Order: sequence, then structure tokens, then C-alpha cells
Amino acid sequence: MHRYGDEVAAIARPLVDDGDLDVLLDRVGDARVVMIGEASHGTHEYYVWRQALTRRLIAERGFSFVAVEGDWPDCERVDAAVRGGPATPIEALLGYERWPTWMWANEEVLDFAGWLRGFNASRETKVGFHGLDVYSMWESLREILTWLREHDPERVDAALAAYHCLSAYSEDPQSYAWATKFLRASCADDVVRMLVDLRGRELAVWQNAEVVAGAEHYYRAMVAGGPTAWNVRDRHMDATLARLLDHYGDGSRAVVWAHNTHVGDANATDQAALGEVTIGSLARERHGAAQVVLVGLGGHRGSVVAGRGWGAPMTELPVPPGRPGSLEDVLHATAPEQALFVFPPPGERPALLVDELPHRAIGVVYRPEAEQLGNYVPSVLGDRYDAFLWFDETRALRPLHPLHVDTHELETYPTGV
Repeated sequence: MHRYGDEVAAIARPLVDDGDLDVLLDRVGDARVVMIGEASHGTHEYYVWRQALTRRLIAERGFSFVAVEGDWPDCERVDAAVRGGPATPIEALLGYERWPTWMWANEEVLDFAGWLRGFNASRETKVGFHGLDVYSMWESLREILTWLREHDPERVDAALAAYHCLSAYSEDPQSYAWATKFLRASCADDVVRMLVDLRGRELAVWQNAEVVAGAEHYYRAMVAGGPTAWNVRDRHMDATLARLLDHYGDGSRAVVWAHNTHVGDANATDQAALGEVTIGSLARERHGAAQVVLVGLGGHRGSVVAGRGWGAPMTELPVPPGRPGSLEDVLHATAPEQALFVFPPPGERPALLVDELPHRAIGVVYRPEAEQLGNYVPSVLGDRYDAFLWFDETRALRPLHPLHVDTHELETYPTGV
């Protein structure tokens, strides 16, 4: 008998259909924020079950919007589609052109967007779909200029100053980042002036200004190395989530979709020792732990969509069995093939939830042959999440357009999550 066997048997619930999520909905209770993770950005089961839980949270618990680890302008097209706009969900999702396109432009998200459009059709108050991330600097600038020319032409000059400064770098964040380091060039002052000018305006233009400011800061921080850029990005996502909750008003509730390395509490991993924060840890600080439920997902073996390098063509890659001694190895030996764990209170937790175990994290860049050298985050499971969904065998998700899109983006820190 495996040393964790009895305790896994006591807390693992078989996961067969979405009715098995009842106990997790009970755990959510009146929480205002539910963050649902994934151990990769390219696994079918993670997307399907995350969406099954989200559908129930929206339909049965009145959640107001979904906020994802995606760009604001791209997700606003999806938001318009799910609210009944002229573009269909597939048209909106096919508009994702930034690598990795498969992360949101896939059949699994299309299924959810179609469901949400149908759900919203009979409702006066629509459930939204928004992006939290920071990468869309030039796209957001163009959105700002378009909006200002139509609605507030007197403010165009401040936005144009930021645009002209940044356009000198040919929409290449790497060129801008290195210029800030070696040439002491910076567009920060112009960007901040634009942001100050637009704060408090309509949400769409205000948020695009926040994205430009966050991206400018992020790219400057990237070339310095260390945890600063990671923290700029997660703090931006945390602030965007808070802004959305304010926009939706009193009693609003949010579902967040992001990688485990963002959703999980940094304080239960080596991320805190490295000086990193996560949107999970920030949300617990901002809203209080009782108002936030963090849900992790993981699997043992199978296949995944990823690239072998940053900007490389999307590829279906094998996921080898979890490293010996890892959480994935333990659950493969002890848990049902698909299982739900809803964690008991701290004083009642078994060793599995309080021991530190390596926990796999696959980004959009993945090299299976090198997995034993990385891809694992030392984690105290019961502190990192409030619940966990387990899948012994997984398969790759289904991209909508398996086309390579060139990118000039700097690689995220750490790789591809």
C-alpha cells in the first residue's frame, strides 16, 4: 500500500460528470472570486472541466463574468459575441493572432462561448468574458485612438504622443525592451500621461490605457531579469480583476481562468522564496481568503499542444508519466482515474495536503525530453489551492487554426506560463 493511499481514498471523489461538482459548489458558497487553474495551456480535459464548473457557477450561483489569462482587445471581441453581437463566437475566436493562438482559439473555448451566448440570449443582464493580461500594447493603443477620435477628440494628442514614441520600435517589444536597457530610451512618461488622462473614462478605453502602461513596464522589467516582470504581470491581472468587479457592481462575482502558476497561492510554493506573487495570493490578500476559492488541475500522462520554442509552430507533444515522488506520481498510484479533491480545514488535513511535493507545470513552451530537469514546482497542495481536479490520462486540445504565427514577444518569465 502506498503511504498516501488511505488518505487519498478518504478525500478523493470520483469525477464522472458535472453533477460530481456539487461538493465543490458547496465549498464555493458565497465566495466572490473562484480561480480555476490548469497544469498546461494545451490540455483538453483541463479546458472541458474548467468550463463545466464555470457553467454551473454562472447558471446556479449567479457569477457575473469570466476573466482569463488573455489579452483585453481579443477577449473584448469574444465578450461582444457572447452578449449577442453581430460576430459569432467562432469569428471572434479566429481573430486571435498572437502566438500562442491555440490557448484561446480552440474548439473547447468555442463550445463554452456558444453556450454563454445562448445563456445570455434570454437575460437582460449579460455575463461577460474579459482578458486580464498585459501583452497587447500596440493593439490597445490602436483601440484607444479609435475610441478617442469618435468619442473624445480633444484627448487624442496625449494618446498620439505615446503611440508615436512606441511606434519607433516597429511593434517589436524586444527592440523596445533592449533600447530601455542600453540606450536609456523610454516611453514611460508619455504612457503615464496618457493613462492619467484616461483613468475613470469608459471601461474599455481606461482598461486599454492600463494595458499599455502595464505592458510598457513589463517589457522594461523583462530585460532586467529576476521576478520583477512576473510580478508586474500578475499585479496587473489582479488590478484588472478588481476593476472589473467594481465595474459590475456590488454583489458581482468573478470566475478566473489561468495557469496553476498564476492561480495557486505563491506562498505555498518556491515562488514566494523567489520573490514572486500570483493572482491567487494577491486575491486572498485583497478580498480575504474566505472570499476566494482557488482550484488547481493536474494530470499524469498523455498529450498536449505546445511549442518546442517561443514562437515555434504549435505541435501535439507527448506528456510522459509524472516524475517519481511527484504529486502526479502519487495520485497515479492512489487516486481514481478522474477525481475531485475538496480540501478539509487546515487542522484536519492529511499528510498529502501538508507535505511539500513537486507539482508539474507545462507552459506554452514544452520539451518533454527535458522534463525531468524542470517543469515542477515544489508545492504544499493544501495551501496552494482549496480544491484540486485530477486526471490520470489527458489528451491535447483542438486548435481552431493550426497555423504558425510569427511573434516578436519576449519569452515570459518563467517559461511560457
